[in-house]
Amino acid sequence: MNQGDEKFMRQALHLARRGLGRTSPNPAVGAVIVRRGRVIAQGYHRRAGSPHAEVNALACMKEFAEPEDTLYVTLEPCNHKGRTPPCTAAILAKGIKRVVVGMRDPNPNVKGGGCDFLAEKGVEVRTGILEAECRRLNEAYVKFVTMGRPFVVAKAALTLDGWTATSTGNSRWITGTASRRFVHKLRDRADAVMVGIGTVLADDPLLNTRLNGRKGKDPIRIILDTNLRMPYKAGVLSCSDSSMTWIAVGDDVPKTKLEHYSVEKVLFLPCPKKEGRVDLEALMNLLGKRSITSVLLEGGSTVMGAMIRERLIDKFHIFKAPKLLGGGDGVPMAGGSGVRSMEESIGLRDLEIRRFDEDVLFTGYPEYGTGHTEHD
Repeated sequence: MNQGDEKFMRQALHLARRGLGRTSPNPAVGAVIVRRGRVIAQGYHRRAGSPHAEVNALACMKEFAEPEDTLYVTLEPCNHKGRTPPCTAAILAKGIKRVVVGMRDPNPNVKGGGCDFLAEKGVEVRTGILEAECRRLNEAYVKFVTMGRPFVVAKAALTLDGWTATSTGNSRWITGTASRRFVHKLRDRADAVMVGIGTVLADDPLLNTRLNGRKGKDPIRIILDTNLRMPYKAGVLSCSDSSMTWIAVGDDVPKTKLEHYSVEKVLFLPCPKKEGRVDLEALMNLLGKRSITSVLLEGGSTVMGAMIRERLIDKFHIFKAPKLLGGGDGVPMAGGSGVRSMEESIGLRDLEIRRFDEDVLFTGYPEYGTGHTEHD
């Protein structure tokens, strides 16, 4: 691999990360234009419906490209007209003769179209530069466009002896301030945050985003509430932010009961039931149809266990805090029946370990005993 290509693709990746949480259902993309080893223009996709990264970078150039100029972009340039014109047309109009691409677009409707079109027009195109990093950046988009369902990230906080709450349900706070700030960054990047009605009844959370020094993006709040037990004065219904609350209920909940909730920012999602609860796989398909590309699962033991058994979690963030409850009656991370042998246990691949003050965060992708993962 050309070391210069890798260097400038890393700069494009750095730019792309600025758009995370803002571009859905589109990918986060960064672009830089290099002339004789120096970046002369750059841009990133800021939000859905706005100009793409390549167009923003090209707009920074006051003149036509010189023969040696190279455009680096983390994702294949589009060759179709959506809410914005095709990026390939802008690239050709500016006279760019070399384009280096991190990854091809996995969307089956457009895959390969941009790279092939540019190559047919005489542009030198290189692909696959830092491809793994580019795919990781847009892992939610990849799953959404290939499977039609959101990428689910589960977050849990445990004591050192493995509990998420005491026997009374108390869990504030297991982790420290630095860990909780990181969780709010996860919310800022997610389309939706999901919990069960048990969490609402126990903690009355707001499920919004609180960042230090800048305004965060509040995700859509998704509450699993099969039999509609939601209190009328719950915090998720009375939040002053602009985000909506979606309540997934069983499809047998009477319409008259739904009508009691005359809150403007509430949407009910009637779902088929499985074993007396909302069918989680059906819900994921429904969320995909509503263009939800990523879900941060912050649910309690019941929801976490059910999502794991249904193999619907794509990524885990598990915090371990240096605290001990010192008994056997706490609340586990995942409720319900687990596997019966270690051979069936769920491994985490591509494991990353980070410190947040005294807390330790384990991040990885699940292997559900067969080597199969939902986002592969």
